[in-house]
Amino acid sequence: MPKSKRAKVVHLSKTDKKGKELSERLFANVQEAADNFAFVFVFSVENMRNSYLKEVRAKFSDSRIFFGKTKVMAKALGQTPAEEHLPNLSELTAHLTGNVGLFFTNRDPKDVLEYFASYSQTDFARAGIQATQTFIVPAGVVCSRGGEIPTEDDMPIPHSLEVTLRKWGMPTRLMKGKVMLDSDYTICKEGETLNSHQTALLKQFGVAMADFRIDMKAYYSKASETVTEVGAMEE
Repeated sequence: MPKSKRAKVVHLSKTDKKGKELSERLFANVQEAADNFAFVFVFSVENMRNSYLKEVRAKFSDSRIFFGKTKVMAKALGQTPAEEHLPNLSELTAHLTGNVGLFFTNRDPKDVLEYFASYSQTDFARAGIQATQTFIVPAGVVCSRGGEIPTEDDMPIPHSLEVTLRKWGMPTRLMKGKVMLDSDYTICKEGETLNSHQTALLKQFGVAMADFRIDMKAYYSKASETVTEVGAMEE
């Protein structure tokens, strides 16, 4: 009688080999960067986009950015005075919570903070974020910008998209080859959490509601062996 698959023993050390190797590499790279750079920043990311993070990496090609497992990065820096890789570096790990990363650099902290305070990239929203504005498509012929610009400056939506718009929840209909709305249609209201249909409609009408930002939370100076909270500086 064949063995039941339910009774099969799975060795976690075998199944997680790749993940373990990546964690070990991240651990080693973080410690190496701590040895080679004068400052270590903890940053948080809002509306994460890999393309924009890649843009930041290119801007700071002389620095190192790590956006990996928080627990591994914290372990590499040291979570207690007894474990810390450099004196007082464990004070920085208290800020490694949530959607955060590490930024290693030799650039002056003032220049770094000024750059990221003004850096922002607007993109299309993804499901789960809050709408930053109320967006209503007016009744009549549906145009490509959904009423954001005057009708005479806009173009009607192609009739081939009518089925797709209805699939996403808009009560449209075709009349003489034109996509029509019998009444104003509210795609979203400011402050509400967007679903996938709403974000698809907003993207279709070219409405961007997500701002990619990197906020510096705190940084460590190797020279002074101290941690500075960015929020405390601003206050």
